[in-house]
Amino acid sequence: MLLADQGQSWKEKVVTKESWLQDSLKASYLYGQLPKFQDGDLTLYQSNAILRHLGRSLGLYGKDQREAVLVDIVNHGPEGLCKLRSYLICHNYEEGKVQYVQELPGYLKPFQTLLSQNQGGQAFIVGDQISCADHNLLELLRKHQVLAPGCLDSFPLLSAYVARLLARPKLKAFLGSPEHVNRPIFGAHV
Repeated sequence: MLLADQGQSWKEKVVTKESWLQDSLKASYLYGQLPKFQDGDLTLYQSNAILRHLGRSLGLYGKDQREAVLVDIVNHGPEGLCKLRSYLICHNYEEGKVQYVQELPGYLKPFQTLLSQNQGGQAFIVGDQISCADHNLLELLRKHQVLAPGCLDSFPLLSAYVARLLARPKLKAFLGSPEHVNRPIFGAHV
């Protein structure tokens, strides 16, 4: 999403479960995990490392050191929730979904609070220009809207924030493209 929103071009290679399970492919990736991102001669692994690299490279890491630290705080915030969501989807979906959805507001509230502290929630999560933290948070919130429709109903600032970001022309075009629409949001699960 970040690359599309910034008008960048990239080549994506989709790795199927079957090809991933072949020992040679998985073994060739650091930590034996996806994703992998190639930027010239620099090979990056780990989603957050890739996100931070793109944020710094494209000027999406805040306008100064203070904003950069706030971007880091926001980017690290979703990690625990992402781990819980991944566990739910991969290992405990049917039994754990009700409890997960009940506890979700407690995990979303800090993002509403952070957003409210920046221009009353009418701008971005940090500062007055989009950052990689906005893209990270948007992806998290979009996935939760699929997992738990209505989860943002009691968070009006977050709901308006998602709508604002999704209305960005390049991002809207990317998200509406057949390549994106036809891809499962949670991979092979759910």
